[in-house]
Formats: sequence, structure tokens, C-alpha cells
Amino acid sequence: MDIIKFGTLYFLLLLLSFPARAQDTLRLSREQSETRFLKENLLLMAESLQISQAEAVLLQAKLWPNPSLSVDEVNLWATDRQLRVFGEELQGFNGGSFGRNQQISLSIEQLVLTAGKRKKLMALEQVSVDKSRQYFEDLLRHLKMEFRGQLTNLQYLQGVRDTYHGQLKSVQQLTQAYKRQVAQGSIPRGEYIRLKALELELAKNISALNEDLNEAQKELKLLMRLPAHTHLELTDDGYTRDTQQLQALALEHLVSQAKEARPDYKLAELEQTYFDKLYTYERAQRVPDLTLSGGYDRGGNFMYNFVGFGVAMDLPFFNRNQGNIKAAKIGREQAKLLFQHKDQSIESETVLAYQNLRNALHFYSQIEPDYERSLDELLSSYTRNLTGRNISLLEYLDFMEAYLENKKIILEAGKELNDKAEELNFAIGQDIINY
Repeated sequence: MDIIKFGTLYFLLLLLSFPARAQDTLRLSREQSETRFLKENLLLMAESLQISQAEAVLLQAKLWPNPSLSVDEVNLWATDRQLRVFGEELQGFNGGSFGRNQQISLSIEQLVLTAGKRKKLMALEQVSVDKSRQYFEDLLRHLKMEFRGQLTNLQYLQGVRDTYHGQLKSVQQLTQAYKRQVAQGSIPRGEYIRLKALELELAKNISALNEDLNEAQKELKLLMRLPAHTHLELTDDGYTRDTQQLQALALEHLVSQAKEARPDYKLAELEQTYFDKLYTYERAQRVPDLTLSGGYDRGGNFMYNFVGFGVAMDLPFFNRNQGNIKAAKIGREQAKLLFQHKDQSIESETVLAYQNLRNALHFYSQIEPDYERSLDELLSSYTRNLTGRNISLLEYLDFMEAYLENKKIILEAGKELNDKAEELNFAIGQDIINY
């Protein structure tokens, strides 16, 4: 009975703990979020192991082939009939009985790679290591673009939600006041119904925003490896960009910076290098490798203890690696064409990203610095005038609609500027624009 009571109590305590966990809130800045992302992202961890894997393959390419040892022609006994063929007995080792009348053959072989194949293979695998590093950098570049876009989106949604929350609170106060005045017969019930409809509309918009916020948080928590029950909140830091820094950018330097920094550009270069070295390696494969051997034969030759040496090689009559050489040569031509395409693509992407940023900056600059504060002050004035019956409800509702629309425009302008700044960073391949 005590066990049942204890189990029931434990179960109740466990149930009570779930709401507490669900309310865990983590408040971070953009910079703090990115620090965790770089440290905890599972895709980056997995891709970094590809570098270690490529380095291990390079290590293997540096090793010499192992020698081969074989023991053969060992007889465990010899019959009298066998011995009578030659009429002699085979003496034991050092004249003793051990090994008497027993034959044995030993041989050792060593493969010798010719035409510098080992060094050429090492050079080929070194390019693979360099490519792995650039694949990691390219993945990081794409993930940072996605991550920062999600940060901006979450900050934008939080801003819109906070705007709607503020308006909902004001409208709820007005609704309660109008409800009392309707009961007193001071105002018609229709005005109260219109305010109540606005309250419900704002609540519905907040509900839809919360769904978008949950989706944005889900993506960020996955990228940052945060527990699923964590509620992530971002500060406003970094949402508003330094427009002077953006205006100082010069297009003529951006393309050259992109070609120096973009990992996909370096990958296109390395692809050419890889096929150059592969072509050299495949041509070296035309030269046959040598196999050096040494052997010892006891009792199996005209000499009781025979020591001999030999060399073996394939005769390149039919297979001179023609197919692999041709494939590597075609690969070189293909890599050259793809590099030219990548070169043109980077120029176009950089120019487009720069133009889009300038366009977003132009629109953002048209919003006066104190315009948002003026909107808030004007809304407070309209609310006071409506309460004092100095303006009609229709005038108030018209201004409320304009207010919400303008607040969203301001937030969207900041979001657009952030997105275009990160697009330019992505096109360049490095953070030329910081928070």
C-alpha cells in the first residue's frame, strides 16, 4: 500500500513538473545566439568530421605497401621409400636431429611503386583534404545565412506581436469603458460592438503571429541544439543596421573580395587542381610496378640450402590505363568550364546582392528617425481624445488601422535591410557587414 501511495505521489509531482519545464525562457542577443549556433550545430559537427576522414585517407596514402612473406613446401615427415629415391638423408639444422629429412621454402616479396605513384597519390589526397575544408566552409556559409535570416524573422515577429499586444491592451480598456457607458445609456451599443470586433480581430492576429513565432523558434532551436521545450526570446540588439556602414560599401571591391573568400569559388579551383593531379597520377599508372623477391629453399633444389632473388613486373601490352587517362583528361576540361561558369556566377550574384541592398537602404532611409515615436505619441493622443469624446470612434478606428500598417512597414523595412545585408555577406563569402 505504501508503495502505491509513493508511486501515485511521484506521478503527480512528475505531472506538475511539465508546465514548469514548458515555461523555460531563454533570452539571448543575436551575438549570443550565433556563438551557441557555431558551437552546438550538429550539421557543422558532422561536416567537420569529413575533414578528419580526408586527413586519415591522406595518412593512408603516405604508407608504403607491406612486404609479403610466404612459407611453402613444408613436409612433416619423410618415408623410407621417399628417401631411397636419392639414397641420401637430409641432415638436420646445425647437424642436429631438428629438421632432419624436412623440406621448407621461404620467400619474401616487396611491391615497389614506380613513376612516383606514391607521391602523386599523396598530392591527390591532399587536394581532397583541402576540398573537405572548403565544403565545411561552404556549409557554414549556407547555415549562417539561414540562421541569421531566422533570427531576423523572429525579431520581426516579436516586434509585430508586441505592437498588437500594446494595441489589444488599449482596446480592451476602451471596450470595458464603453461597456459601462452602454449600461448607463451614455453611448449606443453599436459603438461598443465595433470596439469589441476590433478587440477580437487583434486577438486573432496575435494568435496567428504566435503560430509563426513557434515555427521560427523551432527552426532556431534546431540550429542551436536547444531543448524543444525552451521558449526562445531575442533582444532587439542588431535588428537596426548601421546605415553609414552600408552606404560606405563600394561595388568595385566586392567582386574581388568574393573571389578571394567564397568557398565554392575555391572549390571550383580545387576541382581543376584535383583533375590535374588525377591526370598525372593516371598517366603514371602506365608504368608497371616492380615486385622484388628473395627466397630460401631447403632440400628442394640441387643445393640443400638455396638462396635466390627475383624481380617481377606486368608487361603493359594490353592495358596501359588508357580509359582512366582519358576520363581524367575529360574531367580537366569539364572542371575548367565549370570554373568559368562559377566565376561569372559570382560576379552576377555579387552585383545583384549589392543592388538589392542599395534599394532596401534607400527605402529605409526615407523613414525619419523619430517617425515611430511620433506615431506612438499620436496614438496616445487619439486614445485620450476618444475617451474624452473629442473625436468619433470612426476617426479613432481609421487612425488605428493606419497606425498598425505603418508600424508593420517600419518593422518590414528593418527586416528587409537585414535580409539584404546578409544576402550580400553570403554573396561575398565573409562578414563585411556586421551587426
